[in-house]
Amino acid sequence: MKNLELKRKAIEIRKKILQVIYEAKAGHTGSDLSCTDILVALYYEVMNVDPQHPNMENRDQYIQSKGHASEVLWAILADKEFFEAGELETFSQFGSRLMGHPNNKVEGVEMNTGSLGHGLPISVGIALAGKIDKKTYHTFTLLGDGELAEGSVWEGAMAASHYKLDNLTAIIDRNGLQITGKSEDVMSVEPLCDKWEAFGWEVVEVEGNDIDQLIKVLKEPNLPGKPKMIIAHTIKGKGVSFSENKVSWHHRVPTFEELQLALAELDNQLEVLGND
Repeated sequence: MKNLELKRKAIEIRKKILQVIYEAKAGHTGSDLSCTDILVALYYEVMNVDPQHPNMENRDQYIQSKGHASEVLWAILADKEFFEAGELETFSQFGSRLMGHPNNKVEGVEMNTGSLGHGLPISVGIALAGKIDKKTYHTFTLLGDGELAEGSVWEGAMAASHYKLDNLTAIIDRNGLQITGKSEDVMSVEPLCDKWEAFGWEVVEVEGNDIDQLIKVLKEPNLPGKPKMIIAHTIKGKGVSFSENKVSWHHRVPTFEELQLALAELDNQLEVLGND
């Protein structure tokens, strides 16, 4: 897809996220909206995955360590036709496969996630297995910046460097907010670039809501023998003016009136793109 089409796709996915959360009366609105562009870049332009053959050998592996942002993942997997789009209507209902965290009973989901700090170590294991088995797949994982307070993240970081996993790319959704406030107030992780470089990673910083930048850095091969860390500076609640950079939208459901306002804003963004 052309980058303009991807930008339109990201807006459409944001609309679907809001609709799904509103109907379910549950979801992590701000968290989903901040990382939408990252997942759109991965699923529509970068990763080698096939919804018709979800278990194909040597498919790229994606682990959503930031598991609470499941609605964006469900919206994209449905749009890519890993499962019927109508199943989105069951999100967060009793007996549904579409839970509040990724569930590997759903086609296209490699691993159950949601317990923060687990996704990177799991991804290290998957990437290491690929090296041992001489597979060609690449492993991607998305972390939240609040998640970096978990010690298992740094154990995984150390192991990835030790085993020279240049088939592993991790992305931090650096929106600066978590459920209890500013990430730097809750548990400071700066200087973040220096920390990952000290652990032996190649580190790249990008504007995480910029599709052009994301695709460029995600497509660049890793440096030989080094895992790659992309620090993606994003805006929590991106795309909806009244939710942007608001910690209260971490886990908030829009009212009917807020939903209509948000959808109108996103439709206006689509119109502006159409005029470019």
